[in-house]
Amino acid sequence: MNASKRADLFGRVRGLGREIAKFGAVGGLGLLVNLGVFNLLRHATDLQVVRASVIATVVAIAFNYVGFRYFTYRDRDKSGRTRELTLFLLFSAAGLVIENGLLYAATYGLGWDTPLQSNVFKFLGIGVATAFRFWSYRTWVFKTMPAPAEVPAAAEAARPAVGGPGAPGQPVRQPVRH
Repeated sequence: MNASKRADLFGRVRGLGREIAKFGAVGGLGLLVNLGVFNLLRHATDLQVVRASVIATVVAIAFNYVGFRYFTYRDRDKSGRTRELTLFLLFSAAGLVIENGLLYAATYGLGWDTPLQSNVFKFLGIGVATAFRFWSYRTWVFKTMPAPAEVPAAAEAARPAVGGPGAPGQPVRQPVRH
């Protein structure tokens, strides 16, 4: 492998490392929100375990979207916010099913529903769902913008040029004849 390819590979690995660290920072705070709301609901209300967990997950999803959009993936394409939010919610809902499916199986399938057991399976569910969410968010939701060299020439030509008539991309006015 030549030096240029090694440098490119090293740069991509460093970029992925930074992305994972930012994703982890937002996710770590989201984890605290999720577990905090879950335990608050579990101990302060009469909600069933999985219902309290679903509510906590939804609160964490809202918190995480703001963190991912404005911190982790702030440099990513922002042109299709409706599409982005729709995909985010779709993949978040899949993560919610993964996360709370594990808790449901432990609680109702195995009868493990003490506060400690519920927190352990809630945490395990969050871990499995987080791996899925990381892959899906970076692949489908917060897409990488193309490098400047990859921008097609047609897109470059469609960009308005700076300057007056006769400048590249600007029409030249013809005199009106009477």
